[in-house]
Order: sequence, then structure tokens, then C-alpha cells
Amino acid sequence: MEHFATDRTDLIDRSAPESLLVVAAHPDDIEFCVSGTVMRWIAQGTTRVTYCIVTDGGAGGYDEQLPRQAMGDLRRAEQVHSAKRSGVDDVRFLGYPDSYVESSVGLRRDLCRVIRQVRPQRAVIPSPEINWARIADLHPDHRAVGDAALRAIYPEARNPFAHPSLLKEEGLEPWIVPELWLMTGPTPNQYIDVTPVFDRKVEALRIHTSQTAHFDDLSGLLRDWLGEHARSAGLPPGRMAEAFQVVRID
Repeated sequence: MEHFATDRTDLIDRSAPESLLVVAAHPDDIEFCVSGTVMRWIAQGTTRVTYCIVTDGGAGGYDEQLPRQAMGDLRRAEQVHSAKRSGVDDVRFLGYPDSYVESSVGLRRDLCRVIRQVRPQRAVIPSPEINWARIADLHPDHRAVGDAALRAIYPEARNPFAHPSLLKEEGLEPWIVPELWLMTGPTPNQYIDVTPVFDRKVEALRIHTSQTAHFDDLSGLLRDWLGEHARSAGLPPGRMAEAFQVVRID
């Protein structure tokens, strides 16, 4: 019988995976939450990384003078450019409407397709849980994408009888993702020290100009947030960390 292991730190594989899938709701979510960890894994030997962005971010931005119909194209371009800054060339957009995401059968099928195509050893996804301590930083799309991604990974992507057209019509064989890293959740059990790549993380996030140009001190904002994680991890003063809940599927 398969089970989730969520609180056993001795089960966490801290090494860089060969293949990685990162799923997010909007352009810039990855740069805020996980890009430093991705950079570190790439430096340590991860050779295949795919970013899967569920929406085009069309409801984002702060500049009311920018035509609303241009926002999606702009944010897709920002995400592709930013991913390259982190060392990632494979960026996929599913095109769901920003702010209207539901954990639908269609979204789960689309995520299953990507999972079976890229066959990751590890997946990073949004937590489907509410983090009440940081509710102002969360978006309902994040939780909907987290729920859909979790259901796509377990059990649907591994089940040949789930979304049968993927196998019968597209030839996509089932795939088991053995390990999930949940971001933005309320109960992290793993922290990655991203201090060595902090400046690159800030640069990657600044590429999302439509979302970040109005921040007076983006670097300071990130430094404070990641510093909180580092303190929770027991790291020395001045270090910065990204936080995850690691879930093994055995």
C-alpha cells in the first residue's frame, strides 16, 4: 500500500534530482518562492527542469495605463526571460484564466500530460492548504493549482486508466513522481539555504517588471521573508532560505 510521509526528515532526499518539474499558478510565483532552490539544484547537477505555469497572469500588474489585453503576452515573456536567468529553458503555459482557476478535470488532465511528458523525479507544487500566517500573500489560484497538481501526481499520472486518452491517443505512458516539495504551505519541514544565489534570485524576480517595478525595496522584502525561513531552520544570522513541506510517496 502506498502512503504519504510528511514528517520524517530522515526520508527527505536533499540531493539535486536529475529531472525536476515546477508547477505554479502565475508567472513570477516561482521566482518569489522557489527559484533560489532551483538554481542551487541546477548547480549541483539537475539537468532537466520544466516550469509549468497554469495561467498567463492576465489579471496581474499594477499599471492601469497598460492595456489589459497586453498583460498576458507581457507576463509570458517576462517568465521565459526570468527562467533563462535561472538556467531554465523549458517553460510551458497552460493558458487558464488568471483568478478563475478551479481544480477541474481538464486542468488535472493537462497537468498529467506534462508530468508524463517530462517524467520528473521531483515535483515542486503550491500547497493546497491555507497558510493562515501569510494569508495576505496567498491567492486562491495557488491553492486550486496545488490541489489539481497533487491529484494529477497522485494518483492520476501513474494510473493508466485515468485520462485514458493520454495513453491511447497520445502514447503517454503513466509516470510515478516519488517526491513532492510543497511551497507556501503552513507546515514546512525542509529549508534550502539560498544565500549564495540570493542576488541572482532578486535579478530573476526583477525581470517580472509588470509585477515588481513598484516595490521600493524588492531586495529588502525578499531578505526579510527569506530571513524568517532561515531563522526557522536554525541557520546563522544573515542567511536566507526557501521553505518547503516535503512529501514522499512510497
